[in-house]
Amino acid sequence: MSIEVYTETLKICHRHADRLQWAKQKMQKHIPFSAESLEALSDIDVAILDQFSTRFAKLQGTMGMKLFPAVLELTKEQGELDAFIDKLHRLEKIGAIDSAENWLILREMRNAFAHEYPDDAELQTSVMNKAFDLSSRLIEMLSGIEAFASQYCTPKE
Repeated sequence: MSIEVYTETLKICHRHADRLQWAKQKMQKHIPFSAESLEALSDIDVAILDQFSTRFAKLQGTMGMKLFPAVLELTKEQGELDAFIDKLHRLEKIGAIDSAENWLILREMRNAFAHEYPDDAELQTSVMNKAFDLSSRLIEMLSGIEAFASQYCTPKE
C-alpha cells in the first residue's frame, strides 16, 4: 500500500463526510426526533435521512476497512495484526485514533442502520437521535486520523 492509496481512500472518506454533514444540516430543524416527527417527515426529508444513514455507514465502513489499514501501512505499524480489534488497539496505542472503544460504538451504530424497524417508531427514533449525536464523533475521528497520518505523508528533510 502506498501514500497514493491512502490519499485516494481519504478522498472517498471526505466525500462521504461532506454528504453526511450536508444531510445532518438539512435535518437539524427536526432534531431531536420523536416518533411523531419521524412519521410526519416529507418524502424529501425521508430521502435526506436515508442519505444521512447511508453516508454514516459508508464513512464508517470505508474508514475501518480501508483507511485504518492504510494508516497502519504508512506508519509501518501493521505487524502481524490479523484481528480487527488488534488493529484498533494498535491505532489507539500510536495515537491515530482516540479510542478503540469509541470506534466500536460507531460500528454498532452503522450496524443498527442495517436493521429496519418499520413497526417500532420509538426504536427508530432512538437510533436516529443517537446517530445524529455520533456523527460528529465520526467526523472528528476522520479529522484526527488524517492529522495523525499527515506526518507520514510529507517528505522528510
